[in-house]
Amino acid sequence: MKPADHAVSVELEVPFHDVDAVKIVWHGHYLKYMEIARTALLRSRGLEVQSVIDMGFGMLVMESKVRHVFPLHYADRFRVTAWCVDWDHRVHIAYEIHNLTHDRRAARASTKLVTVDRNGQLLYETPREIVSLLAG
Repeated sequence: MKPADHAVSVELEVPFHDVDAVKIVWHGHYLKYMEIARTALLRSRGLEVQSVIDMGFGMLVMESKVRHVFPLHYADRFRVTAWCVDWDHRVHIAYEIHNLTHDRRAARASTKLVTVDRNGQLLYETPREIVSLLAG
């Protein structure tokens, strides 16, 4: 899947504390890297955590998928690109993680977020206030 025009990218370097004994990034850290990019994407659309709370909502990750294709190693530079795929019922965000040091795709991934109201009750559609910001 190709990144949308509204995609946001962040560039990072693999820190030593994210690698295992053979200096390869532990797979769980990819979710952290995705969260950094997702936060930047949502922020670029005016959806700071506090602004979502001020609207009376919360957003929770309900699903994460990662397909690893080339490892990230200690000190590799990499870019995580995030973009919205859909937002009607769930906010579906796609990611591409690119190992800049080796010029190879490291992973493709996605997350789906649900919206809850102030009381933590699941909303079956993304509120129009959030959709209007995501749709730009």
